[in-house]
Parts: sequence; C-alpha cells; structure tokens
Amino acid sequence: MPERGMLIVLSGPSGVGKGTVRQAMLADDFRDFQYSVSMTTRQMRPGEVDGQDYYFRTKTEFESEIANGGMLEYAKYVDNYYGTPLKYVNQTLDEGRDVLLEIEVKGAMQVREKCPDGVFIFLTPPDLAELKQRLTNRGTDDAATIDKRIKTASEEIAMMENYDYAVVNDKVSLAVDRIEKIIESEHLRVPRVIDRYKGMLKHADQV
Repeated sequence: MPERGMLIVLSGPSGVGKGTVRQAMLADDFRDFQYSVSMTTRQMRPGEVDGQDYYFRTKTEFESEIANGGMLEYAKYVDNYYGTPLKYVNQTLDEGRDVLLEIEVKGAMQVREKCPDGVFIFLTPPDLAELKQRLTNRGTDDAATIDKRIKTASEEIAMMENYDYAVVNDKVSLAVDRIEKIIESEHLRVPRVIDRYKGMLKHADQV
C-alpha cells in the first residue's frame, strides 16, 4: 500500500491570484499531485469550464451535499457557497498522491481542524493597493463589490497566523518557485517519513 499523499492547502484573499498560481503549478508538473476541483454556486465566468475550474452547482444542490456530509469544507463568500467534495480528496490521498486545494480562508480553517497534518500556505498580495488594482483590472465586479472584497481581504490577511507559510505573489513564477520549495521540504519532514524507516529497521538483522 502506498504512503498516504500530502494535503496542500493554498488560500488567500480574492484577487490575489490563487487560480493563476495554481494553473502555473500544474503546468510546471514538478510533482505528481492532483488538483481538487472545488464546488461553487457563483456564476461561471467567461472561459471557465465546469468540472475543470469549479463544479458549478445551484444553491439547492450545494446545500444537499452539505446535509449529506459530502463536503470536506465549505464557506459562504460574497453571497455564494464554495467548498471541497470529500470523497475525491480521500481517495486520491490514499493512492499516495498529493492533493492541492485552492480554497477560501474560512474553508481552509475548517480543513485545518479536520486535517492538521496538511500544509497550509497563505498567498498574499504585495499590498492592498495592488490587490484593489488587480480586482479592478479583472473587470468582473462593480466598485461596491470590489470595496467589499477589499474589506474581506483585510480580515483574511489578519488570519494568516493560522497558516504554516506566507508567500507573496509579486510575480507568478516566483510565487510558484517558493511554493514548490515548501512542498519539497515538507516531504522530507521526519514525521512524514518515520514509518518508512521504522519498517526498514525491522529487517536490519537481514542485512
């Protein structure tokens, strides 16, 4: 049976570039990890694909999943639900593959409680002025929604102390490099590898 994979949680405020960094990590293909597609009730944006960017569901469908215990985590953000289907995550980890979650901060805190051995990475903007400019350039929200997102972002950045690592997304390629180094280091931590070496020592008398 393969060693259980590692859960990698990437989150941060809206507009910080989580999706862009995630796509760059998958394109880099530096490790055999699987991106866990989140579920949401928000409207699909131009260019997005159901089942690839998100599982787009109605509010009724999402709440049914919650009631049936089918979500690892979920949160309501700017009047929409976001969450992670549980079954797929567990199956992939059991197969020995790392799982990357790109989720909202409130959802990450739920995962922290259920999966304390996960690696929690907070992606942060260089500053709030840059974050507001990115949200404006995205062109998907009106001014009132952007102001609401900036207020929420300030609250989320204050929650960074609940994470293991903070990575500034000043440039996507640099952010990806920092995250990949974190993942490589985490795979070498003694608590993650000790069982393998204990198994090796059981056969020491045969050497």
